Amino acid sequence: MLQTLLIGGGKVERDGDRARMILPPTPHRTYADAQLDDYHGLRRNRFPDSPPVRMTVRARASHPAPAGTLGFGFWNDPFSLSGGVLAAPNSVWFFYASPPSDMALAEGVPGWGWKAATLNSGRLHPLILAPGALAAMALTRIPGLGRPVMAAARRAVQAHEAMLADVPLTEWHTYELEWWDDMAVFRVDRVERLRSPAPPRGPLGFVTWLDNQYAIASREGKFGFGLCEVKEEQWLEVEGLKVESG
Repeated sequence: MLQTLLIGGGKVERDGDRARMILPPTPHRTYADAQLDDYHGLRRNRFPDSPPVRMTVRARASHPAPAGTLGFGFWNDPFSLSGGVLAAPNSVWFFYASPPSDMALAEGVPGWGWKAATLNSGRLHPLILAPGALAAMALTRIPGLGRPVMAAARRAVQAHEAMLADVPLTEWHTYELEWWDDMAVFRVDRVERLRSPAPPRGPLGFVTWLDNQYAIASREGKFGFGLCEVKEEQWLEVEGLKVESG
């Protein structure tokens, strides 16, 4: 059963098996989120989704390049206190981010845009992760060290991504994701777009969302987080969502 999480004026409208997640016009100082998920309030070791899992959904968005991020798939909600302490990020999902986001995780793939993606950071202990991340951010401020620090960070994780630039967000498309222990396969309108050989093993939680945040972890070694201004109402609409285990 999917739960609704609404922050900063976000809302969800439902009509049968269709749900529309909506953000109103929002200033850049206010965080806004509209999402459906199956994990909210659970600790990460109790998140409900582990391979083998198959997800199918039809989706479209109001704008070709919405402000912020949106998507659907599985992750471990690494920054939420509801899941416990900070965790290394792990995800298997269809993901979109607008500039100024620049999360350069996979070689040869831009750090923004509409993509199929997996990120496997393993089970790095959060007590190591938190000071390590702070140290890395500090080192990137030293002239000449930003790029090698980011290169080392990319070597420490397994990231696989494929751009979906030819899949307009404003049009209805059918998205499929098969998540196995040793493989994740992404399809759009039955055409395979990514075969990732190293997905995380879970447990993860399902989420579909629309929010106005951005994150920067660039190849040049720049780090940052912030919020985008939403100049007019924008939405993500999904229908026929199925998440099946086994």
